[in-house]
Amino acid sequence: MAALRIVDSITELGPSDAGCLAVSGSHGGISSARYALAARPLLSVFNDAGVGKDQAGLAALPFLQDQGLAACTVSHASARIGEAASTLADGVISHANPLAHALGARVGERCRDLVRTLGGTV
Repeated sequence: MAALRIVDSITELGPSDAGCLAVSGSHGGISSARYALAARPLLSVFNDAGVGKDQAGLAALPFLQDQGLAACTVSHASARIGEAASTLADGVISHANPLAHALGARVGERCRDLVRTLGGTV
């Protein structure tokens, strides 16, 4: 079973968090993706931050996919940006890379249900 890490900012993760389920309040932009890459969680959950110009709020998903890491976002309309507790309790998945999809992430599913499916205690 993967450890559940609930962090308001993905920057709070470190190498000792490798393989965890990382539920964050961070946006899904490329700067957040680089912190997730350094920590290498089993799954990173971000906020889509309204998706943004050129889909900047989702840039972490293909970047992490290319690095062999699962990632998804919850809708900014379902969870507060910057508050991981809201991501977990209220977040509804809005986007997922193929590796996250393979783990069971489905658009429209609640984040907490995905975490439970993956063995995280909510």
